[in-house]
Amino acid sequence: MSKPLSDHDRKKQISVRGLAGVENVTDLKQNFNRHLHFTMVKDRNVATKRDYYLALAHTVREHLVGRWIRTQQRYYEKDPKRVYYISLEFYMGRALQNTMVNLALENACDEAMYQLGLDMEELEDMEEDAGLGNGGLGRLAACFLDSMASLGLAAYGYGIRYEFGIFNQKIVNGWQVEEADDWLRYGNPWEKARPEYTRPVHFYGRTEHHPDGVKWVDTQVVLALPYDTPVPGYRNNIVNTMRLWSAKAPCEFNLKDFNVGGYIQAVLDRNLAENISRVLYPNDNFFEGKELRLKQEYFVVSATLQDIIRRFKVSKFGSREITRTDFSKLPDKVAIQLNDTHPAMAIPELMRVLVDEEKLAWNVAWDICVRTCAYTNHTVLPEALERWPVDLFAYLLPRHLEIVYEINRRHLERVAAKYPGDNHRLCRMSLIEEGGQKRINMAHLCIVGSHAVNGVAQIHSDILKATVFKDFYEMEPHKFQNKTNGITPRRWLVMCNPGLAEVIAERIGEEFIRDLDQLQKLRKFVNDEAFIRDIAKVKQENKLKFAVHLEEHYKVKINPNSMFDIQVKRIHEYKRQLLNCLHMITYYNRIKKEPNKQWTPRTIMVGGKAAPGYHTAKMIIRLITAIGEVINNDSVVGERLKVIFLENYRVTLAEKAIPAADLSEQISTAGTEASGTGNMKFMLNGALTIGTMDGANVEMAEEAGEGNLFIFGMRVDDVDALDMRGYHAEEYYNRLPELKQAIDQIAGGFFSPKQPDLFKEIINMLMHHDRFKVFADYEDYIKCQEKVNALYKNPKEWTKKVIHNIAGCGKFSSDRTIAQYAREIWGMEPTLEKFPAPEK
Repeated sequence: MSKPLSDHDRKKQISVRGLAGVENVTDLKQNFNRHLHFTMVKDRNVATKRDYYLALAHTVREHLVGRWIRTQQRYYEKDPKRVYYISLEFYMGRALQNTMVNLALENACDEAMYQLGLDMEELEDMEEDAGLGNGGLGRLAACFLDSMASLGLAAYGYGIRYEFGIFNQKIVNGWQVEEADDWLRYGNPWEKARPEYTRPVHFYGRTEHHPDGVKWVDTQVVLALPYDTPVPGYRNNIVNTMRLWSAKAPCEFNLKDFNVGGYIQAVLDRNLAENISRVLYPNDNFFEGKELRLKQEYFVVSATLQDIIRRFKVSKFGSREITRTDFSKLPDKVAIQLNDTHPAMAIPELMRVLVDEEKLAWNVAWDICVRTCAYTNHTVLPEALERWPVDLFAYLLPRHLEIVYEINRRHLERVAAKYPGDNHRLCRMSLIEEGGQKRINMAHLCIVGSHAVNGVAQIHSDILKATVFKDFYEMEPHKFQNKTNGITPRRWLVMCNPGLAEVIAERIGEEFIRDLDQLQKLRKFVNDEAFIRDIAKVKQENKLKFAVHLEEHYKVKINPNSMFDIQVKRIHEYKRQLLNCLHMITYYNRIKKEPNKQWTPRTIMVGGKAAPGYHTAKMIIRLITAIGEVINNDSVVGERLKVIFLENYRVTLAEKAIPAADLSEQISTAGTEASGTGNMKFMLNGALTIGTMDGANVEMAEEAGEGNLFIFGMRVDDVDALDMRGYHAEEYYNRLPELKQAIDQIAGGFFSPKQPDLFKEIINMLMHHDRFKVFADYEDYIKCQEKVNALYKNPKEWTKKVIHNIAGCGKFSSDRTIAQYAREIWGMEPTLEKFPAPEK
């Protein structure tokens, strides 16, 4: 029997990691030593692990620079249509390994570090996550950037360079504690400051109406300083740009009106301006109407539009003279995609620039605006919809309020003309919500000001047209589209699961990495014994590796032969982590009742952050940790059931957990999860899904075959019918003995003996005002989990279903999503053509 390969030797064999040519490795070693010496100013005697990581990052970054400059040069010469993806969140994670994968440098770097006596994985672990996002929406933006570069689109991601990203989560005595994420503390080798492109952004002030137009005067200015991060496409020599703005006070800030003794205070007060880019708001699917947040939204939009218009105006003949002044061509050269309503201010701001500054007639400007902008909706939850108080607007952005009023006046005129006498409809469709405090409905502004509106999964897009935006759909049906979300197979397969990528490549070649539809070819291997064995072996290796990781970092020992049952996502009532809790307790009670039965061993892992102000979500975390304390210390249960809360879930932890999962929990109430993307990552990495017919689960079942997922629970129609009848939790509680037992245990302090009423609020919510109807799906969920247990006892049949799932993943590549945005919204054509390499 040949001895198992070491990790290092195994990596050398893997083709998808790129070839480690001798010259390549020698070059990399030289450049690494040069950066250690000249950039880090260290030698090998005093260098730390972080120094080595930074030297390697700079070495790899050198391979980006030539391609980056060449790509931007080419855009300048060819003058293609450009797409601007504006988002308040970009959840990028780490850059080093992703860059090596996309540039085919991974093997060479690995070999170079090995020859220098360094461990590549240890160096990679020094990198901070760029955690500039909360969850799905921010990670989607990151996947989209990867796909836009890989499909050769002239694309720019625009956002905010938050000094503090999503908080780090610590679990202390079972409770979530937040810690600031000081991700820039040691510097960021991937960004390049561009102070020469600094832009002024205006706030406050007042408007003056003159015969020649409107002036916005007496404003306070904050400077937006851009930082550029390269976004490499997959092995096509294209490198696009993500530009993030940082807030800076102007030099004269607060000094104009300075009086004797006021100088020191004036300088200290610069912080007030610079707070705009200080911290990411940590809310997912929840609107918090704070002035600072509205400032952030306008800040990114104003700076970005100045950039867009500067780039549009500049001629392509190398001069900086302004040559293009015909704005009617703007929609032919510029597409702006609004990632949710957070950058909705782009619409009134573009109107302000065109009308007030460029002196276009309103009708002409409006036509340009609508043809340029498009809006993606990400949620139907009412508490997530942005509705800004009019008085805050009037104070912070007085000119924009006037423009919104004018947009609304003309919009309501069109509605009235089409539906004469229908005053209720006028009310419903207005951009301004009357009653109590007047508010601006930002979703309505986006629909009216865009030529395309899309949901992010078929069921979500259908719900938008049938409910939330029904009136708008009836008036302008041509605007409404669907663009089902996707994930980048580079990060979410090749990078995080090289073993699986290799097993696939051995059977069908490497083309699937750029064209995920090729995975369909795996269907013919579904009964191939060797393939089944290989797939199962890769999963087992990933599970062992994750088990080691958990033991090192969390001091928990887990049984790698147990089923890894994982639910990782933001903690939210609609995602129903509580339903998962009820299954943990029920399974525990069953084992306790019949301890000698052959139970399928499970390790149930739940991870995710709760918004700091979301009390119920924090209590849900406390409940999970409490259940774990009891179950994990019960000797009767032993190895058969463990419950683990995965602390500080983030992109980098997802990359470790997802490849190790057997079962993926996607159990939101039907009609609440717009799409989900974690569901797709699990599917691509060989986990089976237990889920409701919600979001993209519906399309996953279509692609893989419904029999290859564990589908349970109410459909959207059932939820609606139950709403009509009235949902009464007590009925289920009284009818289902195991549910009653679980609830009584939580309520009676079985899981919190020192504080018996610790969870009374959760029980009260579940029994009396549960919007998400946990009990209504309990019985079917438990039955479905029994089917999961039964199938897991038959590894071969389980793995066949896994293969069907992987083979059905093609649709869920963000390359497909972006190709559809490009063709159907932006009017651009994606290409798989490679740019020539810089050295050619």
